[in-house]
Amino acid sequence: MAVKKILLLGNEDLYKKSEEINRAEIIEVKEIAKDLHYTLMNFREKYKVGRAIAAPQIGYFKRLIYMNINDRPTIFINPKLQYLDNEMMEVWDDCMSFPNLLVKVKRYKRIKIYYKDLDWKDNILELEGDLSELLQHEYDHLDGILAVSKAIDGRSFKIKDSLNQ
Repeated sequence: MAVKKILLLGNEDLYKKSEEINRAEIIEVKEIAKDLHYTLMNFREKYKVGRAIAAPQIGYFKRLIYMNINDRPTIFINPKLQYLDNEMMEVWDDCMSFPNLLVKVKRYKRIKIYYKDLDWKDNILELEGDLSELLQHEYDHLDGILAVSKAIDGRSFKIKDSLNQ
């Protein structure tokens, strides 16, 4: 368990598609989940933001997401997303891989996520609004997709400090 280096925008590895986790890897996955926790907490301490991290952001290219939902850690192993309808929302998306940049993207307002937990049990969770957006962002990392690739247009970028002007 350790704080890991977060891969930053420009690192080609961020565009890799992650592989499914098999049950035999669960011991390793539990250790990586701890690394994700400590890395997220370290990032929060430094930047005062951060609620989730995907394993590829620390160079572990497996389908694993660590997320705080109402201050409760939730681990998503091999998640599968389902959009519950076509209603979209525009949001300023941030990312630990480009901590001072915001990108305006469109995300689905409501989703359902199917996943395994650390006990290898099947789970289903419905999310709406900001949690839906957050999980979609992390899920994209598993497929090597960054928010900068989903920008609404060429004017959909801001340095975080510029929002306060």
